[in-house]
Amino acid sequence: MIPIRDRNPARMTPVVNIGLIIANVAVFFYSLSLGQGIERVYLEFGVVPIEVVAAFREYRYLDGILPLFTSMFLHAGWLHLGGNMLYLWIFGDNIEDRLGHAGYLGFYALCGLAAGLLHLILDPESTIPTVGASGAISGVLGAYLVMFPKARVLTVIPVFFFLQVAELPALIVLGFWFVIQFLNGLVSLGYDTAGMGGVAWWAHVGGFVAGVVLIVPMRKLLQHG
Repeated sequence: MIPIRDRNPARMTPVVNIGLIIANVAVFFYSLSLGQGIERVYLEFGVVPIEVVAAFREYRYLDGILPLFTSMFLHAGWLHLGGNMLYLWIFGDNIEDRLGHAGYLGFYALCGLAAGLLHLILDPESTIPTVGASGAISGVLGAYLVMFPKARVLTVIPVFFFLQVAELPALIVLGFWFVIQFLNGLVSLGYDTAGMGGVAWWAHVGGFVAGVVLIVPMRKLLQHG
């Protein structure tokens, strides 16, 4: 299922969400200009689990933490970028609407951090750099599921060789998305992410669960702050 848009208008202009999309696109186009040099960027600013874990063990905390954030702005190709930005555009504005601009930015970063940490825990010896905003965006999806389970989402559904367009509740669309990530994560256990198409499924799961867990307390804290 591929969401196209939701019928859930936000009350404020989602300046942070738009800024995140612009930043991701800008970094991607810059990376294209590097040619083969992008591989070095992935290794330096992506999350290479074996190196990040080594940095923490050697008390080089800055070297361990920084890639968890810089990796959120790197993407491995047009489809990777386009898919992530589509989901962020559709679902991010409503979460920013509920948390406010600063709160949303903090929430996004925390979900991305949780996603990266779970990936490190489950695949600590991987030498494959992990890049992408998927973990943080997964947190946004988890929050949306909690806050707007009945919101209608216009969705493209492949049926054999045909495409069907239908309006479905967010609970179905995002619930189905999470189940797919979780099942792929189970299959990937014991394998290097390269053997699973390079997708860090557990980062998606970790980000989503973080979004589900954090959205309500963060909203209450910000409302009373």
